This record gives sequence, structure tokens and C-alpha cells, in this order.
Amino acid sequence: VQLQASGGGLVQAGGSLRLSCALSGRTFSVNAMGWFRQAPGKEREFVAAIPWSGGSTIYADSVKGRFTIFRDNARNTVYLQMNSLKPEDTAVYFCAARQGPLVPRRANEYNYWGQGTQVTVSS
Repeated sequence: VQLQASGGGLVQAGGSLRLSCALSGRTFSVNAMGWFRQAPGKEREFVAAIPWSGGSTIYADSVKGRFTIFRDNARNTVYLQMNSLKPEDTAVYFCAARQGPLVPRRANEYNYWGQGTQVTVSS
């Protein structure tokens, strides 16, 4: 499974961005997709996740109500709509795919990773 993330950029506080993560390869083996982020000097942290076949989404408390994860199975793409962005959202954002059951929050439970896309929110 290969993942290609895109959509990052520079935006002012309060603005919006939509990230995309395109899957290719053995996509039938994917059970869940997640978005993570990593700011300079910090550990990678969970942002949001979604079951690939449908079901409840989960979010980090820091983004709940502002970010939305959704998927388009026909396009093999997962999106992260980010609204009301804050400077503390600045980070490199990564998408990840998991083959096993459940939809975890821990990065080490995901099998495949995209290359990351930079999101910078100015104050």
C-alpha cells in the first residue's frame, strides 16, 4: 500500500485547509485510515481516524469540532478538512493506513505511512 498526502500550505489563523491522502496498491487490505501530525521538537500525535468501510470517526480532543475526516472509497482517498485553524495546528501532517481490525490512536499500530505535508498557520 502506498500513500500520497497533499494539500498542505500556509494559512492565517481562522482559515481552512483540506488535506488529501491517495491510496494505491493493495487497498483492499486496508481496514482503517488515520491522520497524525508532528510539530518541531515534538512527538507525532494522533489527529483523527476513520474505518475504511464506514463507521464512527474518532478525533483528538484538540481538533474535535474543527477538523473532519472523511473518505471517498471510489477515489481511494481520505481527506482531512481543517477549519478554524490555530497557530498550534502548525505541523507536518501524515496519513497512515492500518490493515488490522479496530481503529487505533497509536501511531505504531498503523502499517503504512505517507510522506507528510506541511501545514503552517500564521497568527
